Amino acid sequence: MHGYCFGSLAPVLTPWATAAGCSVTVRMSTTDGNARLPRADTTRTAVLALLGRRGPMSRAQMARQLELSPGAVGLVTKRLIDQGLVEALDAEGAAHHSGQGRPGQLLGLVGRAGRAVGAKVAADRLTMVDMRLDGEVVRSGIEPFDATAPLAVAQLASRLQAFARQDRVPLLGVGVCVPGMVDRPDLGNVEVPALGWSELALGRHLRGALGVPILVENGVKALAFAESLYGLGRSHRTFALVTIGRGIGFAHVAEGLVQRGTYGRAGEIGHCVVDPRGPLCWCGRTGCLEAFAGQDGLVAAARRRGVIGPRGSVETIARAAARGDAGALAVFSDAAGRVGRFVSATLAVLDPEVLLVAGEGSAHWRYWEPAFLSELRSCAPDWSGTVRVEVDSWEDTSWAQGAAAIVLATPFDQRPAAGGLRHQVLARLVDESA
Repeated sequence: MHGYCFGSLAPVLTPWATAAGCSVTVRMSTTDGNARLPRADTTRTAVLALLGRRGPMSRAQMARQLELSPGAVGLVTKRLIDQGLVEALDAEGAAHHSGQGRPGQLLGLVGRAGRAVGAKVAADRLTMVDMRLDGEVVRSGIEPFDATAPLAVAQLASRLQAFARQDRVPLLGVGVCVPGMVDRPDLGNVEVPALGWSELALGRHLRGALGVPILVENGVKALAFAESLYGLGRSHRTFALVTIGRGIGFAHVAEGLVQRGTYGRAGEIGHCVVDPRGPLCWCGRTGCLEAFAGQDGLVAAARRRGVIGPRGSVETIARAAARGDAGALAVFSDAAGRVGRFVSATLAVLDPEVLLVAGEGSAHWRYWEPAFLSELRSCAPDWSGTVRVEVDSWEDTSWAQGAAAIVLATPFDQRPAAGGLRHQVLARLVDESA
């Protein structure tokens, strides 16, 4: 099973500590895929990953966590400081520039040592972030973008290239998330019917245009990654995520691993048929969950009820619901109940610690909540019906942050999802800091 391994408190990097179920030994992908890093490089990678997962630490703390001698950690951290990847910090966490630092002093990652650009592609807009190695987002932007245009991929490459060149910090790679299925992030072959993208080698096209490592991922999985690093998922090793908005999405994180499934299709619940007598879905089937509860489904239902006119939107429905309009409230209630009933089955199967709700539709959660929770509790088995539900504040940049974080985690990720790109990203990090 493919996925990503990372620490629940990590800003960006993938952990190798035993507690996370990952080995401290790191294999680098080469032409034969069997080359092993020298011991010194293995220790260096482990130290960098540990700092990314846990934040600033002293050398003694690192030695205990990695089960290495203080001397070995001291030698490696000195080299990392000389390379500009790690810096000594004062008690408040600010950089301390006098010498190499005391043995008990905290050390942290240097954000300016590397960065990644993350992008979320939607039908009508492109959201981009520029994120440093330490997890700081230094720039972000949202631009109009027609992803269904004939030259959309070329335009996407041009936009990413222009955004990426605005910062002199070394670029380790670009992460892109799309509203569709992705076979493997390192390959980046996508199926996005909503955009008219079929069997599109997006990763190969973008790598050829930008000349840097490119990782492509499904948007909800990228958001789950971001939730684990920055959101409500940080304090949970196992959680489920449901997104409501333009579509209905789902992701599952188990023991620190975003589940991708065999072909990257895990979590595609939006086009499961929940009522074969239901409305026609844009995918061509009838009665899909998304046809009831996605943005288009809500608008269609509101028009049938006479709540909105031909030009009405979800925001129009929400304004009517705020006035107490019974029809508008019923539109949200029906959609929420259907999603709650469907998700109740996933709770019984997956047994997560918590269910997170996110996506642009969460802005109207107060209209979803009563029916969603009622159906979730009544349809789930007694033992799974008590799972806590938490709603995270939604920002469009969160998805793009997840895409960027996947790139920044790649050099330290032993999982097969990164493929040969792990070696390329790490090489860019080391070359720029040498």
